[in-house]
Amino acid sequence: MLIAVVALLIISGCKSKEKAVKESGETLIEVYCSGPEFFANAEYFRANQVGESVDQATAKKKAFSNARADLASSVETTIKGVIDNYVNSRELNNVEEAEERFESLTREVINQKLTGVKTICEKTTKTDDGKYKTYVAIELAGDELMNAMNDRLSKDAKLKIDYDYEQFKKTFDEEMKKFEEERGY
Repeated sequence: MLIAVVALLIISGCKSKEKAVKESGETLIEVYCSGPEFFANAEYFRANQVGESVDQATAKKKAFSNARADLASSVETTIKGVIDNYVNSRELNNVEEAEERFESLTREVINQKLTGVKTICEKTTKTDDGKYKTYVAIELAGDELMNAMNDRLSKDAKLKIDYDYEQFKKTFDEEMKKFEEERGY
């Protein structure tokens, strides 16, 4: 008899919990290729996005296009901070010209490196209404970007005179840390 009463209480307790969730009008959903393991950090720039279309290939193109745009925006913002802090910390002869030159060269590097981003997650689903959804997460290693920028910057005749790799890398690393902290990861 005691077992029947305990079972009844457990069952009614579970039902009331279910009711509370249903009454709230919310349904928990899983977003593929998202979550802490796909967040940007001090080592990697990362972006995740979703693309939807009645055509599977178009859904995939949309997802990757949106993810690359997000990644490029994050990289550009971080690199802008690196350049501003680096140029201002150095006593360069012509700060404005140096800053413009740094920005131009790093933009070239970013465009080159974005073609080589790594896909770290890709999932495709089909919705009840027949549309395809592609979820993607991509990353770009900060070290790879830093090395490519170093190669390009050290080969520029005008900047070579004032360019200090160790100082630039230190500034880059500080900006990557700040990038991670701003997102609260």
